[in-house]
Amino acid sequence: MSNTEFEDIIIRDSMIRLGQLLKLANLVEDGVEAADLIKSGLVKVNGEIDERRGRQLHDGDTVTVNGRTVRISAPPAA
Repeated sequence: MSNTEFEDIIIRDSMIRLGQLLKLANLVEDGVEAADLIKSGLVKVNGEIDERRGRQLHDGDTVTVNGRTVRISAPPAA
């Protein structure tokens, strides 16, 4: 089964770290919850489990947590 519905999350810069994105997108309440979900293997980046809280995310990357998927939308490169 493929989940093609997602919400775009707009970021200010060309990159955001995974832990920061989870908070920005309201997928977690705080950094501790983000770290726990990531360490537990419950976060997918572009369809694959990623256990790196500092993983760099760029325009077009997707993150899935608890069945909710968000897509990074970054400003165009200058």
